[in-house]
Amino acid sequence: MKKYTPSDLLYYFAGEKKVLLYVTISGLIYNVGMTLSPWFEGQLAQYVIDILGGERAPSAMLRLASLYLLTIMIVQGCRALKRLYVRHFANDISLAMKAILYRTLIHQETAKAGETEGSLMTRVVSDVDACVEGMRKFTTEVFDTGVVMVAYAALLFYYDWKLTFLVLLFPPIAYFIAGRLKKVVTDSARAGKESSGRLSDRTMDRIRNALTYRIFGEETAQDGIYETYLADYEKKTVRANLWGNTMEPLYEVIAMTGAFFIIVHGGRNVMGTGWASWDIAAFSAYLACFARLAVKASHAAHLFNAVQKAKVSWVRVRPYLKDIEETEQKVSPSATLSVSHVSFTYPGGDHPIYKDFNLEAKPGEFIGVTGKVASGKSTLGRTFLCEYPYEGTILYGGKRLGSEIDPIGTVGYMGHRPELFSGTIEDNIRLGKPGDLDAVLKAVEMDKEISSFPDGIHTMIGEGGLRLSGGQQARVALARTLYHKRPLLILDDPFSAVDRKTEEEILTNIRPMLKDSIVILISHRLHFFKDFDRVVWISGDGSVEVLPHEELLSRNREYRRLWKMQHALAEGGDDK
Repeated sequence: MKKYTPSDLLYYFAGEKKVLLYVTISGLIYNVGMTLSPWFEGQLAQYVIDILGGERAPSAMLRLASLYLLTIMIVQGCRALKRLYVRHFANDISLAMKAILYRTLIHQETAKAGETEGSLMTRVVSDVDACVEGMRKFTTEVFDTGVVMVAYAALLFYYDWKLTFLVLLFPPIAYFIAGRLKKVVTDSARAGKESSGRLSDRTMDRIRNALTYRIFGEETAQDGIYETYLADYEKKTVRANLWGNTMEPLYEVIAMTGAFFIIVHGGRNVMGTGWASWDIAAFSAYLACFARLAVKASHAAHLFNAVQKAKVSWVRVRPYLKDIEETEQKVSPSATLSVSHVSFTYPGGDHPIYKDFNLEAKPGEFIGVTGKVASGKSTLGRTFLCEYPYEGTILYGGKRLGSEIDPIGTVGYMGHRPELFSGTIEDNIRLGKPGDLDAVLKAVEMDKEISSFPDGIHTMIGEGGLRLSGGQQARVALARTLYHKRPLLILDDPFSAVDRKTEEEILTNIRPMLKDSIVILISHRLHFFKDFDRVVWISGDGSVEVLPHEELLSRNREYRRLWKMQHALAEGGDDK
């Protein structure tokens, strides 16, 4: 039996089998029971005529109405249960998708080229919501439209099969029109989402740079630009909603066209000159049944458009729904890293940031990376995330990183910015992953500090961790990286905001924890490089040297100068 992954749509349906069983049972009872309403309505009309003609007593009408009321209560009760479980189903899928998406984006750390973080987050969260809404509507309409339409059609054929063939020609026309409008609906939906992302970007820019714009007299100009983005968003959103929501009345009118033939041929049936012999009960029941079927047919056409929009969103969000744990399991714990003649140039750049980088490393090794200011140290670290194409080869476990093996689930990354969000300390470390946090908190020397906080690990840290000091922010981010340990870890200046003593304690604590990982640690502080397996030096011209500390010290004059200067400052009591 095939095992589905988060990038398969059926993965989410398979995870909700129990809830879907409840939806199926309650949905079948409700929708099959719905066909009783036209029958009862037809019988009630016939009873009125019979009572007026003296053929029935009023008490018969009371008994029939009571039975009708009881039936409706049972049917509507099942409808309420079905809606409850469908909503439960949608909520569960939304949480599952967003949890996977959240972990993926955190480990990916960055948006695609040309796309800002605000635009990315707006787009993918919006796409998840659209996917979930499409799945909810599909699950609902399977019963509320599919099952009930079959039941209504069966009842219509029972009364008059010839007339039914005639009147059922029109609902498919509504489907045909919905299909013809597919491109218009999907294009307008896509344009609306893209405009929403651009507006979000502009909003964040306006907030972040408000002071700068005010100081340099750019507020008026920026307000004008913002209004342009807002107008574009309003225009494209209105157009998307127009095509997505206002076509349903048209579908309903087309589907209801068959009512004309029912009035004509149904009247003949009642008069005894048509294709079947009817009484008033049959005529009323048939007309009511067709009216309900026509409305459901228009809903189905509307659902068709909703599913089309959801499909667009699914294609966009699917690459971010990665099974990180599954990716991890495919990586051998003894896999080695092989970097061969790697050079990197930013797209559009005219010279490489660094060139001809070569490295061999195995689990348990620590590799230090340093160099001159703005020499490309952080860029070298981010190369392993495969954000942009690089020249040369990076192999992990014999497979090319970025094409044969996904960096997500393989590469852990901690940037020189902590990247904390507004939430608790626990939320920022755990990211939805269950387990004990004590070991990582102790490793980063945060256990005692957290215990002194009034709310402990549940302390809210504010946007970007503003309620924590710089050193605390860095250690929370490092704890998160350790808790979500990967076979290859890139740590970009993880100790820049802590004192030397704390730095040495943390490094001593984490080395045993990372004995199965290859660690590439980027830093401008060199005193612990002597204990590393190799040191990568990036010069100002982009050339790269990879040597053990002592050998690099003897061969590289600039590295030796920095080492001696920092050693002298440390002896003088200057931690920085």
